[in-house]
Amino acid sequence: MNRQFYVYIMTNKTNSVLYTGVTNDLVRRVYEHKNKLVEGFTKKYNVDKLVFYEICEDVNSAIAREKQIKGGSRKKKIQLIEAMNSGWHDLDNEW
Repeated sequence: MNRQFYVYIMTNKTNSVLYTGVTNDLVRRVYEHKNKLVEGFTKKYNVDKLVFYEICEDVNSAIAREKQIKGGSRKKKIQLIEAMNSGWHDLDNEW
């Protein structure tokens, strides 16, 4: 069985906060963020809008990609988001 992993970026309503994460179940994880089910950064800063994601074939490449994105500048994160989602729409509505 080939599992997929996801690297994703979420933001708040005003797009002023960016959060990068990795998961093996994007639908579940976005639901947790939206419903503030996990304590931490996303709950504290009302991060509940999925604006970017990438699919990775294994956990190691997903973690490496997450670190690469996190290590990049805000400008690079914005470029990633706008290449996929120029209107910064909530991609959760695409499921």
